[in-house]
Amino acid sequence: MFSFSKKIEMPQPSKALPGRPDPIPTAETHYVLGTKLQEPYPTDTEKALFGMGCFWGAERKFWELGEGIYATAVGYAGGFTPNPTYHEVCTGLTGHNEVVLVVYRPEIISYERLLQTFWESHDPTQGMQQGNDVGTQYRSGIYAFTPAQRDAADSSKKMYEAALKAKGYGPITTEIKDAPAFYFAEADHQQYLAKLPHGYCGLGGTGVSCPIGTGVSQGA
Repeated sequence: MFSFSKKIEMPQPSKALPGRPDPIPTAETHYVLGTKLQEPYPTDTEKALFGMGCFWGAERKFWELGEGIYATAVGYAGGFTPNPTYHEVCTGLTGHNEVVLVVYRPEIISYERLLQTFWESHDPTQGMQQGNDVGTQYRSGIYAFTPAQRDAADSSKKMYEAALKAKGYGPITTEIKDAPAFYFAEADHQQYLAKLPHGYCGLGGTGVSCPIGTGVSQGA
């Protein structure tokens, strides 16, 4: 019980793992899209950042949106340890979330479309877990790069919480914050389910549609 409780509580910053000053190696090219995985990105693109459980399945949800998606990448955000490794994040001692960076063209695909995919692809009421995956790195989160993204995220949360409540679900536990530092995960985690199509995916939605649309800001 002690170890379980520790996994679902954020560590104290003073007790977080020390990390390292330099980024860990990652891939250069998107395995599916053939685009650059790291900045600089084209000037007509914007960034979005989401946490919604194991990042292998979460990333696939976004690259499968197709036109308008320039690149996706998995990594770590929202914790205390600089440049963490996957194994460090999994200890629960870095405070990081497993997240997906989405680089998109807002003239082709709107931020609200990304939000709809986010809400409908996982259960945002589960706290520090997603299905059988338990730990601080599996929490639900939206990390905004601009005030417009923050407003859109807040509005969509209210809409989806009402839709979930009507179906008997509890309150949404998703954290909505300004985008923190993003650390790319190791190369073998990038586009993992494209390399291993039958690999593990613990992602599962609620089956409740997100009524996003009028009243939710578009773009970023």
